[in-house]
Amino acid sequence: MSPYSVLVNAIFICSIIHQAASFSPVPRQSSSSSTTARYAIALHELYLSMYLFASPAARRSQLKRDILALASATERGLIATDEQKREMEVLFARLEALNPTRDPLVEGGNKKPSVNGDWSLDYTTSDSILGKGGFPRIGPIIQSIDTTTLSAKNSEVVRYGIVDVPRSVTAELSPVNGKLTNVKFKKFMLGPIGFDAPETFRGSLDITYLDEEMRLTRGDKGNIFVLTRLP
Repeated sequence: MSPYSVLVNAIFICSIIHQAASFSPVPRQSSSSSTTARYAIALHELYLSMYLFASPAARRSQLKRDILALASATERGLIATDEQKREMEVLFARLEALNPTRDPLVEGGNKKPSVNGDWSLDYTTSDSILGKGGFPRIGPIIQSIDTTTLSAKNSEVVRYGIVDVPRSVTAELSPVNGKLTNVKFKKFMLGPIGFDAPETFRGSLDITYLDEEMRLTRGDKGNIFVLTRLP
């Protein structure tokens, strides 16, 4: 960015702060609440201005930090309020728009980033995966993907009363294109007990964002998933 552009941006940001600080929808009063509100508006506008002028890489980094902070605050989405869910949808869509990987399911040579590997689920809107109204999930929920064998596996630990039991499901992937794949569940494991999944247990996953650290996915039932790569 040229020195002239930097100066113009600085003037623009300063004008926003000045306008926000002088704004008052009611007759001026010397109150701490009105002052706090004006500064809150100024900070919000400043954040938006900085976001708009930032590089795509910087915007990605900030969005990922915001997404993970909200995911942590809502316990993977388990205790998310309607307002927090809406906020996550906005952040999710903004990061999708900055997706650096065109075809995450297409592997070739030493392509980076790769969708293959182990991923930890940090946030989802799926009540069944979160265990809402049922037995609590203990520890991380892990998804492993291998496009060379077109397979996936979800693993978790579920607390039944006072007993923690490992549970997993394997699935077969059938890519439709470079980012969308159909999913056919194959086998469930509950502790040492295994059984085949019903033929009707199918779905699809649309990988809408992928980099070396984070993956965003949309499911066929409208749910969203935020995952981070494990070492």
